[in-house]
Amino acid sequence: MPDPDFDQFAPESVEEDAAVIAVTPENAAKILATLPAKVEAIQQEVGQCVVGQQENTAAILYALLSYGHCLIEGVPGLAKTLLVRALARVLALDFKRIQFTPDLMPPDITGTDILQEEESGHREFEFIKGPIFTQMLLADEINRTPPKTQAALLEAMQERTVTVSGRTDQLPEPFLVLATQNPIEQEGTYPLPEAQLDRFLFQLEVGYPSLEEEKQIVAGHSFTPLEGLRPQLSRRDILHYRDAIEHIPASANVIDYAARLVRATRPSSDGGSSDGASTNVSRWIRWGASPRASQNLILAGRARAAAQGRFNVACEDVKAIAPMVLRHRIIRSFHADAEGQSADDIIQQLLAEIPQAATGRG
Repeated sequence: MPDPDFDQFAPESVEEDAAVIAVTPENAAKILATLPAKVEAIQQEVGQCVVGQQENTAAILYALLSYGHCLIEGVPGLAKTLLVRALARVLALDFKRIQFTPDLMPPDITGTDILQEEESGHREFEFIKGPIFTQMLLADEINRTPPKTQAALLEAMQERTVTVSGRTDQLPEPFLVLATQNPIEQEGTYPLPEAQLDRFLFQLEVGYPSLEEEKQIVAGHSFTPLEGLRPQLSRRDILHYRDAIEHIPASANVIDYAARLVRATRPSSDGGSSDGASTNVSRWIRWGASPRASQNLILAGRARAAAQGRFNVACEDVKAIAPMVLRHRIIRSFHADAEGQSADDIIQQLLAEIPQAATGRG
């Protein structure tokens, strides 16, 4: 469903499936002027079948526009899968789902070479693409499969390519992995390694609905919840919004705040943090976030600013998305477990302690 708002930027001849419009600093702001209304329309459309997930819907859109991926955590029955399927329909993206199980193998994700025989009797291998060759991939219950199979997603998530038997194929754009996992079951699960967790831009938490939301869910139950959802964006629109967001500036003070916030998650040898957090907070953290977290705070901050109608990143954007960016990158210590301090508790303490404006340091 092409958006007429982009027609003025299109050349005379374009292919429907190609992003050929040149986005420049001059026209980026004009393109992004339509984004807040689109985000609101998408939230309303998804809200027809998924109740009370407006913030997570917006966060997934931020990830999509920031070349990122999302890990969605919540107990069964909270509509995690339904949210992803609804977004795929509303965004008009190609969608595939992989149910991760203990016996799933890497070729079940990436694809494999199959020996084919032609009518002439000649035999040759043909690569059969796996479900990863899509635009929106739902990795359902990703922690139920062994690390070898989980790792089949690493190259795709980082490089947006898939390599099988020495052959490398490019994945379609946009490409977004949305992985779900259940936080309460331990038996028969394989926790994601830190290196793979770091590939996710956000970790989103899906909690229980309020009483009013739950009554609305029960009253509106349908066996065909996705029927009637209308696309609000096209692939072409998404690519142009994404290209335009890259031109949003981030001032030096915002970059400084993001870097100091991430550095405060790293304990130093003297018991404090490497940059400003209290000793009490630092003793709750065994390993902190890498510079990738600092980058992601700014990248996702650009998307959030654009979705709210601003052409500059503010410290408030960094502060708002910090829990989603940091909660899966902080490795808590024994002291945190013993004192009942969750990753979100630690992040909130850091946000309270780290000032947005840098103080004088020697």
